[in-house]
Amino acid sequence: MRTRCGTRSGNCSTGKIEPLVTEYQQHRLVCSCCGESTCAPLPAGVPVGQSGPRLVAFAGLLMACFRQSKGRTALFLKSLLGQPCCPSLTIKMQNQVTAALTPAYDDLVARLPAQPHLGIDESPMKQAHDKTWLWTFVSQPFTVFAIRPTRAATVLEEHLTNTFSGVVMCDRAKMYWAQGRLQWCWAHLKRDFQALIDSPDQQAKRLGRDLMRPTKQLFRQWARCRDGTITRAGMKRLLHPIRREVERVLLRGVFRGKDLIQGMCRELYDHRQWLWAFLDHEGVEPTNNLSERALRHAVIWRKLSFGTQSAAGSRFVETMLSVIETCRQQSRNVFDFVTAAVQARFTTQPAPLLTPGV
Repeated sequence: MRTRCGTRSGNCSTGKIEPLVTEYQQHRLVCSCCGESTCAPLPAGVPVGQSGPRLVAFAGLLMACFRQSKGRTALFLKSLLGQPCCPSLTIKMQNQVTAALTPAYDDLVARLPAQPHLGIDESPMKQAHDKTWLWTFVSQPFTVFAIRPTRAATVLEEHLTNTFSGVVMCDRAKMYWAQGRLQWCWAHLKRDFQALIDSPDQQAKRLGRDLMRPTKQLFRQWARCRDGTITRAGMKRLLHPIRREVERVLLRGVFRGKDLIQGMCRELYDHRQWLWAFLDHEGVEPTNNLSERALRHAVIWRKLSFGTQSAAGSRFVETMLSVIETCRQQSRNVFDFVTAAVQARFTTQPAPLLTPGV
């Protein structure tokens, strides 16, 4: 039996990329007395198969980070790197990457309930013919993605458990309401107010303009605080009259607006504390842009791939997206980390983790 495990290397003199191949030959003997066949074992740490840790990590990143299909990944490895490959081999490497990164992924999931604030969002996906949802949980030091068959609050209960006491930055979807401490996204509200302005109804237009004016002032003061022009105390002082104006306009919509306007204004006014949590909690932003930005790469990948075809594929996607985004947040080299994880898996060593600050 022959097994090749190697990485890729460049030939400096010719510029040609060639595979670095290490070959192991397992000697096999047959006993002349009993006829039993005995084969020598592979050295410790040598994987069974032809792919080494760097090749496995590279193939995984081609599929997840660089949005290549399995066929395109196999073609790239064969045509550009001189590594014989077929789509079925890329599936094998995909599963190896998932297994290698699972300890790091599970560790991040376990750390979610202890975070002081999280940006959470979700986007529809497909697994084969079934509809699924891609959830993202964004904290300052790391990000977790999860693919689940539902958009219900049970996903939040699964990941945040009953110990989470932080603030959730989110849109106004009702599955978040049970968390209790929320910051509703003002970017979403701004779009809702613009929709009122664009409405043919004159009462809705006026209400939209009256809400849009303080909203723009809010974003202006938030930007000044974020870039250091004013302090948080200064921002809170400047936003005090803006807060009063917003709540006054909402109250007017509750009592004088038409049915549709009344419903929106009542919801916002009754939960007005969720509009201003960013004023009282350091690190909380008035928008949910953190999770929106984290989802952008995943949404582009979904549009190119049309989702996943199996549960194993979904686990690969949620694991790799979490590692890619967390490495970006922590300024880590994602290829080096994935390679180290695969190497640890092959040699049965403890898997590296993405513990913040380590």
